[in-house]
Amino acid sequence: MWKRIEKAYASLHMRVDFKPQIGIVLGTGLGAVAENIESVYSVPFNSIQGMPVSTVQGHSGRFVFGYINRVPVVVMQGRVHYYEGYTPQEAVLPIRLMIRMGVKALVLTNAAGGIREDLDTGDIMMITDHISLVPSPLIGKNDPSYGDRFPDMSEAYDAGLRDLAKVAAKKAGLELKEGVYIQFPGPNFETPAEVRMARAMGADAVGMSTAIETIAAVHMGIKVLGLSFISNKACGLGGGKLSHLDVQAESKAVEGKLSELINEIVVLASNK
Repeated sequence: MWKRIEKAYASLHMRVDFKPQIGIVLGTGLGAVAENIESVYSVPFNSIQGMPVSTVQGHSGRFVFGYINRVPVVVMQGRVHYYEGYTPQEAVLPIRLMIRMGVKALVLTNAAGGIREDLDTGDIMMITDHISLVPSPLIGKNDPSYGDRFPDMSEAYDAGLRDLAKVAAKKAGLELKEGVYIQFPGPNFETPAEVRMARAMGADAVGMSTAIETIAAVHMGIKVLGLSFISNKACGLGGGKLSHLDVQAESKAVEGKLSELINEIVVLASNK
């Protein structure tokens, strides 16, 4: 896997001469946020050697390089998921590749189901911690040049970045809730019993990504900020059946305020 990352980096570096400072991953239905940056390069995943590609509707599957208020960024427009048939190690390869490009901080976004009663459709929840029900992407041989064999996860979501996000939300006039995120394998939505289990475990929102990406980033010594857009009530809590199309539609409605929040965060984080 480490050789594959280096091959992907070499393949990308031949096409793009750009060193991003901050990496941003856009979740389901949130891809249009990338259209608001001052784009310099756009590179489809399938043009990068050894790069896994996204197969999910609502995930474009490309890197967009450019600037947000003169801060160099790389935006992952559409992510790769474990449930697409990739191993956890493959699913986080794009994260490791962005770090290999030079990013010093990551902003991970996702669409999630709200478990906690006060999390309603349209809310943005800053992730304070996570629970992962997916195998760790660190399983297997470790390359010490990438990170420690046993990385500490006591502050997986950087406290400093969370403080900046609170300031950014206040500047943007947005309410920013906080909570614990749980990653299920997917691709099926969770059952009501599984949601009750997640609540008993201490989870506030549920989705199918992000946690293993955070693990990979922390392994490589990178600061992470996680933001969940609450696209629906978790299964069994809101009535009616869950639909991927509904998740996409709700995500579209929040793109503007999420983009504004990310812009503010990038500017503040670049000065730290």
